[in-house]
Amino acid sequence: MPGGAGVRRPDHQTTTRPTAEPAAAGGPEDGAPEEGTLGAPEPGGPAALGPIGPLGHLGEGPPAEGGLPEGAPQEPLLPEGVLPERVLAEEPASREAAPQRPASPQPAPRRAAPPRPTDDVSAEAVLAPYLRGQAADFLRSLRLHREHSAPSDANGQGAEAAARALRRSARRISGSLHTFRSVLDPAWADHLRTELAWLSGTLAREHAYAGRLTRLLEALHQLSGAPLPAARGTKPAAKAPTTPDAQSRAVLGVGAARAGALLERQLTLVRTRAHSAALQALGSSRFHAVADAVALLASEVPLAPGTASRGAEAVLEPAERAEQRLIGAVAALPPDASAEPYNEAQDAAWHQARLLLRLHRYAHEVVLGAADPVLTGAGHALDLHRDAAEAASAAASAARTPRIAPATAYALGVLHADQRHEVEAARAVFRETWPYAAAMTAP
Repeated sequence: MPGGAGVRRPDHQTTTRPTAEPAAAGGPEDGAPEEGTLGAPEPGGPAALGPIGPLGHLGEGPPAEGGLPEGAPQEPLLPEGVLPERVLAEEPASREAAPQRPASPQPAPRRAAPPRPTDDVSAEAVLAPYLRGQAADFLRSLRLHREHSAPSDANGQGAEAAARALRRSARRISGSLHTFRSVLDPAWADHLRTELAWLSGTLAREHAYAGRLTRLLEALHQLSGAPLPAARGTKPAAKAPTTPDAQSRAVLGVGAARAGALLERQLTLVRTRAHSAALQALGSSRFHAVADAVALLASEVPLAPGTASRGAEAVLEPAERAEQRLIGAVAALPPDASAEPYNEAQDAAWHQARLLLRLHRYAHEVVLGAADPVLTGAGHALDLHRDAAEAASAAASAARTPRIAPATAYALGVLHADQRHEVEAARAVFRETWPYAAAMTAP
């Protein structure tokens, strides 16, 4: 696994401390995290925390313009190469190094209160507000889902939006419990994480099948588009010689309609079953137990004994390990030279990198208060990679249906090839948008 200092860009703000202080060894298990999609942090969550201090501690945020107030510590709150999110958004071209404060105090404008010393920041002050905020969002989304699931709500759009918000909160709680397991009560964290993974996966299946069907039908329509009409004033070439390409286009046009109907029957059936499973899960005693556990989490976060005495180190170390696992997984991806478009066995490594990227983004939200904007493009590319790979698998599964017409099988084969090329395109986009360029060429 490559080290953070060798692959990180100097202008990129991460959750990792300066390289002068070695990271602690060990951490939570490296199992695959829960399934789901990424999203932007919801409004109403915990307040954004300040950047990482020179010794890996968390600060209250950037000081006021003009210098430090009287009585404040004179050490800089920002290490070199790290700028707050506000500066990153306003001045993207000047990210070389944070300005050093003069040794002598300067007069500063009035502020409400001086920044709190970094040593006062504890794991409870960082992780507990985040988990309580996500738990509150979970309960709020559950209430909205129950309101919009009434028979009077005919369109069901409100229930679908509430279900998406419910999954987002469940994924963030589950991912945080996985990353920061050493900070929390391990038995409680493992149990709640397992239950939230079950709930999120159950609710996500219906949406996944619907999106897969839409993607495949749109691809079939593009692959078998009708030929352009002849220009005005010209006679159509009715007896033009038939070419192999024209024959293939004709066969594809005939088989595309049948392939679309076959895919719609199969995916609609599994979508209906997933909808029934989601409704059954939401009415089960297991779900009510999960909701009760999340309601308790909204008021109290069980921490491990001795966590309060460790301060910010308790959350910085797990966040650093999540980042290093992500960088190592990306470095282990197959290079472009050995990539094969139809080698589905290579998809598992890319899916694992996507899940680790989500864990790193959630850890960044906990430590710095917001998702890392530099990884947005890479995360989107991995989402497209997952969607294209699953769509190709669905097309291949439909092609194995017994007693289908040759034209239908041919259309499904073309559709499978098209989605596998979409997989390769998503991988290329990820390599272009991945900010740690050195990790892509590591041995």
